[in-house]
Amino acid sequence: MPVPVGSYGQSQPSCFDRVKMGFMMGCAVGMGAGALFGTFSALRMGLRNRELIGGIGKTMLNSGGTFGTFMAIGMGIRC
Repeated sequence: MPVPVGSYGQSQPSCFDRVKMGFMMGCAVGMGAGALFGTFSALRMGLRNRELIGGIGKTMLNSGGTFGTFMAIGMGIRC
């Protein structure tokens, strides 16, 4: 759906801005999912203290980067 143009000379965001926004949204969603799944899997493996935090952090970064990349590609296709 196209972004409406404002009455004060505002223009639509550029393709790069859309791709960047898609990456940021995907990264946020992926990190949220990574926190849930990472916590569950780390607790199942019996990790505690620093190992637990490190495992959750790695899972969050991994899933955030992956999902963000796919969202950025999807937004790039839509440009």
